Amino acid sequence: MIRRLEHAALSVSDMDRSLAFYRDLLGMTVIRDLAPGLGGNKLGTVVGMPHCRARIVHLDLGGTMLELFQYVDPVGRALPTDHRQADIGFTHIGLSSNDVRADYGRLKAEGVAFISEPVEFRAGVWIVYFRGPDGEVCELRQGEE
Repeated sequence: MIRRLEHAALSVSDMDRSLAFYRDLLGMTVIRDLAPGLGGNKLGTVVGMPHCRARIVHLDLGGTMLELFQYVDPVGRALPTDHRQADIGFTHIGLSSNDVRADYGRLKAEGVAFISEPVEFRAGVWIVYFRGPDGEVCELRQGEE
């Protein structure tokens, strides 16, 4: 029986830039950093790309893992720049905050690009979307845990 959502994965163009964002700015903790090529051809078998190589970093935040992949062979392609939240597929990474408005101010001061200002989506529930280093969408949400 499937028990819970354990992690989400994100393919990135520059691991160091993504670590500066997710680890240093958002406060995630590195669990492990796997160098490209680790595990022989097992990654290629699992993902259906024989002989691929990637640097993989596992990050933890509140007991859930974000798995970052930077493929070095083959190099990943960027998502279309016109990808919208309404388009089919995964749309965003959701993060819990105890003060969305304070986090919004702190991250905005660090140059993070926001889609809007925080919105009280329903009574006591605040939401704001912002962009990660590769244009991926992240959500900060406060309320109704």
